[in-house]
Amino acid sequence: MPYVKRWSPPWTITDGRAGNVRQAVALASALKLGAHHPLVLAPRAPWRWLAPRALPGAAHGYGDAFAALAAAPPELAIGCGRQAAGALRELHRRGSKVVQILDPRIGARHWDLLVVPEHDTLRGENVLTLLGSLNPVNDDWLACGRAAFAAFGALPGPRTALLVGGPTPHAPWHEPDMVQVFQQVAAQLRAESGSLLATTSRRTPPALVGALRSAFADLPHVIWGDGGDGVNPYAGLLGWANRVVVSPDSVNLLSEACATRMPVAVALAAQAQGRLAQFQQALRERGRLQPRWLEWQTAGRIEPLRDTARVAEQVRVRLGIAG
Repeated sequence: MPYVKRWSPPWTITDGRAGNVRQAVALASALKLGAHHPLVLAPRAPWRWLAPRALPGAAHGYGDAFAALAAAPPELAIGCGRQAAGALRELHRRGSKVVQILDPRIGARHWDLLVVPEHDTLRGENVLTLLGSLNPVNDDWLACGRAAFAAFGALPGPRTALLVGGPTPHAPWHEPDMVQVFQQVAAQLRAESGSLLATTSRRTPPALVGALRSAFADLPHVIWGDGGDGVNPYAGLLGWANRVVVSPDSVNLLSEACATRMPVAVALAAQAQGRLAQFQQALRERGRLQPRWLEWQTAGRIEPLRDTARVAEQVRVRLGIAG
Protein backbone atom coordinates (compact mmCIF):
# COMPACT_ATOMS: atom_id res chain seq x y z
CA MET A 1 0.00 0.00 0.00
CA PRO A 2 1.53 3.36 -1.01
CA TYR A 3 2.53 5.74 1.77
CA VAL A 4 0.17 8.68 2.13
CA LYS A 5 1.58 11.62 4.02
CA ARG A 6 -0.66 13.14 6.68
CA TRP A 7 -0.47 16.90 6.82
CA SER A 8 -0.56 18.78 10.10
CA PRO A 9 -3.37 21.29 10.70
CA PRO A 10 -2.44 24.64 9.14
CA TRP A 11 -1.62 27.89 10.89
CA THR A 12 -3.69 30.95 9.97
CA ILE A 13 -1.71 34.17 10.08
CA THR A 14 -3.36 37.59 9.89
CA ASP A 15 -3.28 41.14 11.20
CA GLY A 16 -6.45 40.45 13.20
CA ARG A 17 -8.79 42.35 10.90
CA ALA A 18 -12.10 40.53 10.73
CA GLY A 19 -12.24 40.26 6.95
CA ASN A 20 -8.71 38.87 6.71
CA VAL A 21 -9.24 36.42 9.55
CA ARG A 22 -12.46 35.21 7.97
CA GLN A 23 -10.84 34.41 4.63
CA ALA A 24 -7.82 32.63 6.12
CA VAL A 25 -9.97 30.55 8.45
CA ALA A 26 -12.42 29.71 5.65
CA LEU A 27 -9.66 28.26 3.50
CA ALA A 28 -8.00 26.45 6.41
CA SER A 29 -11.32 24.86 7.38
CA ALA A 30 -12.14 23.86 3.80
CA LEU A 31 -8.86 21.93 3.57
CA LYS A 32 -10.17 19.63 6.34
CA LEU A 33 -6.80 18.99 7.94
CA GLY A 34 -8.00 19.51 11.49
CA ALA A 35 -8.47 22.57 13.67
CA HIS A 36 -6.25 25.41 12.48
CA HIS A 37 -3.83 27.28 14.75
CA PRO A 38 -4.53 31.05 14.71
CA LEU A 39 -1.77 33.64 15.03
CA VAL A 40 -2.36 37.40 15.04
CA LEU A 41 0.72 39.38 14.11
CA ALA A 42 2.10 42.29 16.13
CA PRO A 43 4.41 43.89 13.55
CA ARG A 44 7.09 46.33 14.62
CA ALA A 45 8.58 49.18 12.63
CA PRO A 46 9.88 49.08 9.94
CA TRP A 47 8.22 45.76 8.99
CA ARG A 48 4.81 47.22 9.82
CA TRP A 49 5.37 49.87 7.16
CA LEU A 50 7.20 47.92 4.47
CA ALA A 51 5.64 44.43 4.50
CA PRO A 52 5.79 42.25 2.49
CA ARG A 53 9.20 43.48 1.36
CA ALA A 54 12.09 41.50 2.80
CA LEU A 55 14.18 43.07 5.55
CA PRO A 56 16.94 41.52 7.69
CA GLY A 57 15.64 40.03 10.93
CA ALA A 58 12.11 39.44 9.65
CA ALA A 59 11.61 36.51 12.04
CA HIS A 60 11.54 39.03 14.88
CA GLY A 61 9.70 41.77 12.99
CA TYR A 62 6.13 40.54 13.47
CA GLY A 63 5.92 40.02 17.21
CA ASP A 64 7.04 37.45 19.77
CA ALA A 65 4.44 34.83 18.83
CA PHE A 66 5.58 34.87 15.22
CA ALA A 67 9.24 34.71 16.26
CA ALA A 68 8.48 31.53 18.19
CA LEU A 69 6.67 30.04 15.18
CA ALA A 70 9.50 30.97 12.83
CA ALA A 71 11.95 29.13 15.10
CA ALA A 72 9.97 25.92 14.46
CA PRO A 73 8.34 26.56 11.08
CA PRO A 74 4.97 24.86 10.49
CA GLU A 75 4.27 22.51 7.64
CA LEU A 76 1.57 24.78 6.20
CA ALA A 77 0.62 28.40 6.85
CA ILE A 78 -2.24 30.39 5.34
CA GLY A 79 -2.29 34.17 5.58
CA CYS A 80 -4.42 37.05 4.41
CA GLY A 81 -3.42 40.69 4.00
CA ARG A 82 -0.19 42.61 3.50
CA GLN A 83 1.30 42.00 6.95
CA ALA A 84 0.60 38.29 6.66
CA ALA A 85 2.29 38.27 3.25
CA GLY A 86 5.52 39.49 4.86
CA ALA A 87 5.34 36.90 7.62
CA LEU A 88 4.55 34.09 5.18
CA ARG A 89 7.48 35.11 3.03
CA GLU A 90 9.79 34.53 5.99
CA LEU A 91 8.18 31.15 6.75
CA HIS A 92 8.54 30.15 3.11
CA ARG A 93 12.25 30.98 3.28
CA ARG A 94 12.48 28.65 6.28
CA GLY A 95 10.79 25.72 4.53
CA SER A 96 7.05 26.06 5.21
CA LYS A 97 4.47 25.70 2.48
CA VAL A 98 2.59 29.00 2.41
CA VAL A 99 -0.65 30.22 0.82
CA GLN A 100 -1.14 33.97 0.59
CA ILE A 101 -4.69 35.35 0.21
CA LEU A 102 -5.01 38.77 -1.53
CA ASP A 103 -2.52 40.45 -3.81
CA PRO A 104 0.74 41.25 -1.94
CA ARG A 105 1.61 43.89 -4.59
CA ILE A 106 4.99 42.34 -5.36
CA GLY A 107 6.08 39.30 -7.38
CA ALA A 108 4.24 36.04 -6.73
CA ARG A 109 7.41 33.90 -6.54
CA HIS A 110 7.83 34.48 -2.79
CA TRP A 111 4.86 32.24 -1.91
CA ASP A 112 3.88 28.70 -2.90
CA LEU A 113 0.35 29.72 -3.85
CA LEU A 114 -1.63 32.95 -3.93
CA VAL A 115 -5.42 33.30 -3.94
CA VAL A 116 -6.73 36.57 -5.36
CA PRO A 117 -10.09 37.89 -6.58
CA GLU A 118 -10.61 38.06 -10.33
CA HIS A 119 -10.88 41.85 -10.23
CA ASP A 120 -7.20 42.05 -9.19
CA THR A 121 -4.64 41.95 -11.99
CA LEU A 122 -2.13 39.51 -10.42
CA ARG A 123 -1.73 36.35 -12.49
CA GLY A 124 0.84 33.55 -12.65
CA GLU A 125 1.34 29.80 -12.53
CA ASN A 126 1.00 29.79 -8.74
CA VAL A 127 -1.95 32.21 -8.64
CA LEU A 128 -5.51 30.94 -8.07
CA THR A 129 -8.46 33.24 -8.70
CA LEU A 130 -12.06 33.43 -7.53
CA LEU A 131 -14.88 35.85 -8.20
CA GLY A 132 -15.40 37.20 -4.70
CA SER A 133 -13.80 36.31 -1.38
CA LEU A 134 -13.26 33.10 0.57
CA ASN A 135 -15.94 32.47 3.18
CA PRO A 136 -17.61 29.65 5.12
CA VAL A 137 -21.14 30.09 3.75
CA ASN A 138 -22.67 26.86 2.43
CA ASP A 139 -25.86 24.91 3.13
CA ASP A 140 -24.46 23.29 6.29
CA TRP A 141 -23.25 26.64 7.66
CA LEU A 142 -26.66 28.21 7.03
CA ALA A 143 -28.44 25.25 8.65
CA CYS A 144 -26.24 25.64 11.74
CA GLY A 145 -27.13 29.33 11.82
CA ARG A 146 -30.84 28.54 11.74
CA ALA A 147 -30.43 25.98 14.52
CA ALA A 148 -28.38 28.33 16.70
CA PHE A 149 -30.89 31.17 16.32
CA ALA A 150 -34.12 29.23 15.97
CA ALA A 151 -36.19 32.06 17.48
CA PHE A 152 -35.64 34.12 14.32
CA GLY A 153 -37.93 31.69 12.51
CA ALA A 154 -40.89 33.14 14.40
CA LEU A 155 -40.38 36.58 12.85
CA PRO A 156 -42.92 37.33 10.12
CA GLY A 157 -41.92 37.02 6.50
CA PRO A 158 -40.64 38.20 4.26
CA ARG A 159 -37.53 38.55 6.41
CA THR A 160 -34.99 40.99 4.95
CA ALA A 161 -31.37 40.71 6.07
CA LEU A 162 -29.60 44.08 5.98
CA LEU A 163 -25.79 43.99 6.10
CA VAL A 164 -24.27 47.43 6.72
CA GLY A 165 -20.55 48.17 6.45
CA GLY A 166 -19.05 51.65 6.30
CA PRO A 167 -17.83 54.21 3.76
CA THR A 168 -14.47 53.52 2.11
CA PRO A 169 -12.41 55.29 -0.56
CA HIS A 170 -13.82 52.84 -3.12
CA ALA A 171 -17.41 53.32 -1.89
CA PRO A 172 -17.63 56.81 -0.32
CA TRP A 173 -21.32 56.77 0.51
CA HIS A 174 -22.80 59.35 2.86
CA GLU A 175 -24.78 58.71 6.04
CA PRO A 176 -27.95 60.60 4.93
CA ASP A 177 -28.11 58.39 1.83
CA MET A 178 -27.91 55.23 3.93
CA VAL A 179 -30.60 56.57 6.25
CA GLN A 180 -32.79 56.92 3.18
CA VAL A 181 -32.04 53.27 2.35
CA PHE A 182 -33.22 52.31 5.84
CA GLN A 183 -36.43 54.23 5.31
CA GLN A 184 -37.08 52.61 1.94
CA VAL A 185 -36.54 49.10 3.29
CA ALA A 186 -38.71 49.88 6.33
CA ALA A 187 -41.53 51.17 4.13
CA GLN A 188 -41.44 48.01 2.05
CA LEU A 189 -41.54 45.80 5.14
CA ARG A 190 -44.50 47.74 6.56
CA ALA A 191 -46.39 47.26 3.29
CA GLU A 192 -45.64 43.52 3.33
CA SER A 193 -45.93 42.97 7.11
CA GLY A 194 -42.40 41.60 7.08
CA SER A 195 -39.43 41.84 9.46
CA LEU A 196 -35.79 42.91 9.57
CA LEU A 197 -32.60 41.01 10.40
CA ALA A 198 -29.74 43.54 10.47
CA THR A 199 -26.09 43.72 11.40
CA THR A 200 -23.51 46.50 11.32
CA SER A 201 -19.71 46.34 11.30
CA ARG A 202 -16.81 48.02 13.06
CA ARG A 203 -16.69 50.47 10.16
CA THR A 204 -20.31 51.57 10.51
CA PRO A 205 -20.53 55.20 11.74
CA PRO A 206 -21.94 55.15 15.31
CA ALA A 207 -24.71 57.62 14.52
CA LEU A 208 -25.90 55.33 11.75
CA VAL A 209 -26.50 52.50 14.21
CA GLY A 210 -28.93 54.76 16.08
CA ALA A 211 -30.61 55.74 12.82
CA LEU A 212 -30.99 52.06 11.95
CA ARG A 213 -32.74 51.34 15.25
CA SER A 214 -35.03 54.33 14.83
CA ALA A 215 -36.03 53.47 11.27
CA PHE A 216 -37.21 49.98 12.24
CA ALA A 217 -38.44 50.64 15.77
CA ASP A 218 -42.08 49.89 14.89
CA LEU A 219 -41.28 46.71 12.95
CA PRO A 220 -40.41 43.18 14.11
CA HIS A 221 -36.63 43.10 13.99
CA VAL A 222 -33.29 41.83 15.20
CA ILE A 223 -30.49 44.42 15.05
CA TRP A 224 -26.93 43.61 16.07
CA GLY A 225 -24.89 46.76 16.62
CA ASP A 226 -21.38 45.31 17.02
CA GLY A 227 -20.68 45.02 20.70
CA GLY A 228 -23.70 45.85 22.80
CA ASP A 229 -26.16 43.26 21.59
CA GLY A 230 -24.66 39.97 22.74
CA VAL A 231 -23.46 37.17 20.47
CA ASN A 232 -23.25 38.13 16.82
CA PRO A 233 -26.16 36.34 15.10
CA TYR A 234 -24.74 36.77 11.59
CA ALA A 235 -25.15 33.13 10.57
CA GLY A 236 -28.72 33.20 11.87
CA LEU A 237 -29.51 36.37 9.95
CA LEU A 238 -28.39 34.85 6.66
CA GLY A 239 -29.86 31.48 7.54
CA TRP A 240 -33.37 32.81 8.17
CA ALA A 241 -33.48 35.59 5.56
CA ASN A 242 -35.76 35.47 2.56
CA ARG A 243 -33.69 38.17 0.82
CA VAL A 244 -30.56 40.22 1.50
CA VAL A 245 -29.64 43.90 1.16
CA VAL A 246 -25.91 44.76 1.34
CA SER A 247 -24.11 48.11 1.53
CA PRO A 248 -21.74 48.67 -1.45
CA ASP A 249 -18.41 48.84 0.40
CA SER A 250 -17.39 45.24 1.12
CA VAL A 251 -16.42 42.39 -1.20
CA ASN A 252 -16.62 40.05 1.81
CA LEU A 253 -20.18 41.00 2.82
CA LEU A 254 -21.43 40.83 -0.76
CA SER A 255 -19.67 37.50 -1.38
CA GLU A 256 -21.27 35.99 1.71
CA ALA A 257 -24.72 37.31 0.80
CA CYS A 258 -24.38 35.86 -2.69
CA ALA A 259 -23.27 32.51 -1.25
CA THR A 260 -26.82 32.03 0.05
CA ARG A 261 -29.68 30.94 -2.19
CA MET A 262 -31.57 34.18 -1.53
CA PRO A 263 -32.04 37.17 -3.88
CA VAL A 264 -29.50 39.92 -3.15
CA ALA A 265 -29.66 43.69 -3.72
CA VAL A 266 -26.88 46.25 -3.27
CA ALA A 267 -27.82 49.51 -1.55
CA LEU A 268 -26.29 52.66 -3.06
CA ALA A 269 -24.72 50.49 -5.76
CA ALA A 270 -23.71 53.50 -7.86
CA GLN A 271 -21.36 54.63 -5.09
CA ALA A 272 -19.02 51.68 -5.73
CA GLN A 273 -15.83 52.46 -7.64
CA GLY A 274 -12.86 50.52 -8.96
CA ARG A 275 -12.66 46.87 -7.95
CA LEU A 276 -15.94 47.07 -6.02
CA ALA A 277 -17.77 48.26 -9.13
CA GLN A 278 -16.08 45.52 -11.19
CA PHE A 279 -17.17 42.89 -8.70
CA GLN A 280 -20.77 44.09 -8.75
CA GLN A 281 -20.77 44.07 -12.55
CA ALA A 282 -19.48 40.49 -12.62
CA LEU A 283 -22.29 39.46 -10.26
CA ARG A 284 -24.88 41.20 -12.44
CA GLU A 285 -23.57 39.39 -15.49
CA ARG A 286 -24.11 36.12 -13.61
CA GLY A 287 -27.65 37.21 -12.76
CA ARG A 288 -26.79 37.07 -9.05
CA LEU A 289 -27.91 40.63 -8.16
CA GLN A 290 -31.41 42.02 -8.39
CA PRO A 291 -31.61 44.20 -11.51
CA ARG A 292 -33.74 46.91 -9.87
CA TRP A 293 -33.57 48.30 -6.34
CA LEU A 294 -36.01 46.55 -3.99
CA GLU A 295 -37.97 45.00 -6.87
CA TRP A 296 -37.49 41.44 -5.71
CA GLN A 297 -37.49 38.76 -8.38
CA THR A 298 -37.54 35.23 -6.99
CA ALA A 299 -38.62 33.20 -10.01
CA GLY A 300 -36.25 30.40 -11.01
CA ARG A 301 -33.41 28.68 -9.21
CA ILE A 302 -30.72 30.89 -7.67
CA GLU A 303 -27.19 29.54 -8.09
CA PRO A 304 -25.14 30.55 -5.04
CA LEU A 305 -21.66 32.01 -5.41
CA ARG A 306 -19.47 29.42 -3.67
CA ASP A 307 -15.81 29.25 -4.65
CA THR A 308 -14.17 28.30 -1.35
CA ALA A 309 -14.47 24.52 -1.77
CA ARG A 310 -13.15 24.75 -5.35
CA VAL A 311 -10.17 26.85 -4.31
CA ALA A 312 -9.44 24.49 -1.40
CA GLU A 313 -9.39 21.52 -3.78
CA GLN A 314 -6.98 23.38 -6.06
CA VAL A 315 -4.72 24.07 -3.08
CA ARG A 316 -4.79 20.39 -2.12
CA VAL A 317 -3.82 19.33 -5.65
CA ARG A 318 -1.09 21.95 -6.07
CA LEU A 319 0.53 21.20 -2.72
CA GLY A 320 0.06 17.43 -2.92
CA ILE A 321 -2.25 17.19 0.08
CA ALA A 322 -3.86 13.76 0.09
CA GLY A 323 -7.66 13.64 -0.02
